[in-house]
Amino acid sequence: MALGGVAAAGRTFAAACIGLGNWQMDRRNQTVAEIRRVQENYDKPPAPFQDARPYFEVANPDAKWTTVAVSGRYLVQDQRIVRNRPNNSVAGYEVVVPFRLASGETIVINRGWLPIGNLRPGYPDAVPAPPPGEISAVVRIKPSEPDLGRDAPEGQLASIDLPYFASQLGYPLMTGSYGVMASESPQPAVVPQQLAQPAVKEGSNLSYAMQWITFGVLAFVGFGYMARQQARIHREEREIPDESAETASTLQHPRHPSAPKRSRAEEEDALLDSMGL
Repeated sequence: MALGGVAAAGRTFAAACIGLGNWQMDRRNQTVAEIRRVQENYDKPPAPFQDARPYFEVANPDAKWTTVAVSGRYLVQDQRIVRNRPNNSVAGYEVVVPFRLASGETIVINRGWLPIGNLRPGYPDAVPAPPPGEISAVVRIKPSEPDLGRDAPEGQLASIDLPYFASQLGYPLMTGSYGVMASESPQPAVVPQQLAQPAVKEGSNLSYAMQWITFGVLAFVGFGYMARQQARIHREEREIPDESAETASTLQHPRHPSAPKRSRAEEEDALLDSMGL
């Protein structure tokens, strides 16, 4: 590989390693921020809805998992099932229901999780009905989810995309965040499973980031050494005379054969002859 190619390969590989290291560090920072939100908000005493109202209108990442007390009634006719929702690593569904507050505003409450059914493919076997009439509930704030670009059967949603859900309803819906059920009163005899508490483990992103950054540094060192070796080889090749040219020169200008080397005795005899002895 040419010297420039070695250097370019080294820079490319090192840049890729540093990029992957930064990506892992960003994921680690997101995880740490989520852990902080869980620790600060998950078990706080519930705030009244009026204090948390702005978060239901426009999502605020720092308000995620904040507990809020609400009162009103479920609009059961507009209940939806959300597909492909794992809970404790088990696939299933979640149940979301519009909830008309005593103030007249409407939010969405995620009442919990249901396992995959056996009676009808793509549906849970049964969906527990929410309690009728006026109820009080405690929910935890969670931002609206993105549109996944997938269709869902009638009565189901591909994600908890609140603007899309609102487009199916004939009344205004607060689309910034929804509430994840913590408790409700009165509580029916049969309810969906409560969603698992979010994990508070940091994971391996930091160690992965350090590994990629180390690979990037080693790439600079390794490819730099290769470039120096390649340069040394090229320099030595330039300094070695061209043997073919030297051979051709010898053929064109043959050297005169040198006199045969005399022995020591012959040299002494010649010396004596020169002295006339």
